[in-house]
Amino acid sequence: MTITDDYVSVRYIVDDVQAAVDFYTGHLGFEVNTSFAPAFADVLRGRLRLLLSGPVSSGARATPAAVAGPGRNRIHLIVKDLEAEIDRLRGAGLAFSSELVSGPGGRQILLADPAGNLVELFEPA
Repeated sequence: MTITDDYVSVRYIVDDVQAAVDFYTGHLGFEVNTSFAPAFADVLRGRLRLLLSGPVSSGARATPAAVAGPGRNRIHLIVKDLEAEIDRLRGAGLAFSSELVSGPGGRQILLADPAGNLVELFEPA
């Protein structure tokens, strides 16, 4: 299955990737799309792509200590050129909530909306 713009992706930070995969696939009708356990897996149900990031994943590392804890979940927006997006948003006067982080699946950076909700900009590897 190919991930396209037809999916809505939400990242959940989890303590145990395999346990989360088992829960979502065994109980809620999701299907495994990819798995890099213990770091990361993503599961699909309809148009929802649930990104399950374990403690060693780049997605979990990208959450700064200042915003860590309950509520670290964020929407995940795929971009084609992360550097260009960072430059564009900084040019608009926005500040980022994290540094640029690279991992096995790609690169990401966090941005907070005016209410403090996190948005992850992600460029696949």
